[in-house]
Amino acid sequence: MSNDEQLIRSLYDGFNRRDIDAVLAAMADDVAWANGMEGTHVHGREAVREYWTYQWSVIDPAVTPLAIERAADGATVVEVHQVVRDLEGEVLLDEVIHHAFRVRDGLVTRFDIVGPSQLKQVPH
Repeated sequence: MSNDEQLIRSLYDGFNRRDIDAVLAAMADDVAWANGMEGTHVHGREAVREYWTYQWSVIDPAVTPLAIERAADGATVVEVHQVVRDLEGEVLLDEVIHHAFRVRDGLVTRFDIVGPSQLKQVPH
């Protein structure tokens, strides 16, 4: 398993445990992170913290990596199973999508959602 793959697996683990500080520590200060709820990006660690704090106050997402590959352009692409529940536990979304990560010097510099996701359509 490559260092990038280990890093990315640890990000998903930390995200699913809601260990925001551990995940943010693996990001560059100026990270560009996809905001799946709005279809935009947030920029910087603190913006990611704010986005996740809000996200977790309205939905309960869990994202499990299924496969990790290196793309021709150098990105690390992850096929993930994403399940989003409301705060009462009802499943709002269950889909397989792809994420792409850019890593430099052991830190994530960019995260994108590749292809369509239904997350923007989840009520919040």
